[in-house]
Amino acid sequence: MHKRATPLTPLELQIMEVLWEIGPASVQAVQQRLDHLAYTTVHTMLNVLVRKKRVKRTEKERAHIYRAAISRGEIVQQTVKDVVDKLFGGSSAQLMMNVMDARDLTADDVARLRKRLHELNDEISGDAE
Repeated sequence: MHKRATPLTPLELQIMEVLWEIGPASVQAVQQRLDHLAYTTVHTMLNVLVRKKRVKRTEKERAHIYRAAISRGEIVQQTVKDVVDKLFGGSSAQLMMNVMDARDLTADDVARLRKRLHELNDEISGDAE
């Protein structure tokens, strides 16, 4: 059975955002972007992310360099799947109905959703043939 990855904590997500933005970086470079956090905190959290296989670490000139091992898109997909599973019984349609019921969509949002739904319908119809 495939083990699901644990969701990122808010602090882990902050660190991942830095790595996605600047690319491979030392603890010091990440900490400078998150100057509200202590160096030791950033170092500890980067090592936690390495253990979780969300970040990879290499050594360069006696310094560790950390880089994201998972993309922002993969994290978004995983997080949405977790929300769908936990709050909507695995039903993506139920999630979408709730989003639409929130009534904070613009006309442009609705047009983009309509276009994407048509694309998905065409993909599904094409698969059935």
